[in-house]
Amino acid sequence: MGRHNQSIMKKKKRRRRIFWFAVFPILLLAAVGATYGTYLYIKAENMFDSAFFDDRGKSDLRDKKVNPNIDNVSILFIGVDESEKRGNQGNSRSDALMLATLNEKEKSVKLLTIPRDSYVYIDEVGYYTKINHAHSFGGPRATIKTVEDLLEIPVDYYVRLDFEAFVAVVDALGGIEVDVPYTFNELNSKDKSDAISLEEGLQTLNGEEALALARTRRLDNDIERGKRQQEIMKAIARKAASGSALPKYAKVIDAIGENMRTDMTFDEMKALIDYGVAGDLTIETYTLEGDDTRIMNSQGQNVYYWQLDEENLAQVKNELRSHLGLSTFDTNTEVANPAMQE
Repeated sequence: MGRHNQSIMKKKKRRRRIFWFAVFPILLLAAVGATYGTYLYIKAENMFDSAFFDDRGKSDLRDKKVNPNIDNVSILFIGVDESEKRGNQGNSRSDALMLATLNEKEKSVKLLTIPRDSYVYIDEVGYYTKINHAHSFGGPRATIKTVEDLLEIPVDYYVRLDFEAFVAVVDALGGIEVDVPYTFNELNSKDKSDAISLEEGLQTLNGEEALALARTRRLDNDIERGKRQQEIMKAIARKAASGSALPKYAKVIDAIGENMRTDMTFDEMKALIDYGVAGDLTIETYTLEGDDTRIMNSQGQNVYYWQLDEENLAQVKNELRSHLGLSTFDTNTEVANPAMQE
């Protein structure tokens, strides 16, 4: 099975003066003493209270629950596409998986995009299949377990957002500026064929257009799709952190709160504000190297998968474990060093 695309895993250092991701910038207002900031603070607190759902307590790979004020932590972002049209309002397959590790001392972030077609073992059902199936088998809990088994690191928290939240957040911000890599047509959020048409080049996208760019794979592959999603999230962060977004934060909070589930409390989320206000924030982005392959499943179907490269996977594991302050693996023997350093 030949290798293609030598540049699949590119490590890119980015600097941001204040925060990252679509969810987190709203919490910077917790530090604002103005009346408007106080209103948003209370609104954000209520949002997190309504979105909170925790059925596991802590990662099985931790001796005790972490405290993001003093500990390095990891957060799994799960993007799902649940709609009445698709008839999957329960546990749908995940459409995007991103794992962030946060180093408390360095105030740095590593962000890994996991290709949705990655061929992995899913403990929930006891066999190998695409990693995005884990959510349909057992929701966030099964997805977390699958990611922990794959990467051999604890997942301390998760944030699950559906595409309605994504569209609503971008629209609430008044659109985001993104460099579209090529001209294409794509479905909209209602699955209407060719409803979205985008031209190549730098432009401001509304929510539906940004979603189409995040979802399309018509002219490239899942790896490039993951890179586009990373760039879109950075564009959302830039817009949300700008002064022009301040009057729109109430709508952003509403958009997120109606379509989010997380096991982070509001106080735990507030601890992450320090990553944004301490100075320039270092974000390194990764994806998982591999090859296109087809494997016969139990029904006799020849199914497409992304076959992960084991050497690259081992390197990524060590990068993330080191960033979390955990022991790393000896890549020659593939045996972990004895103790995990909490």
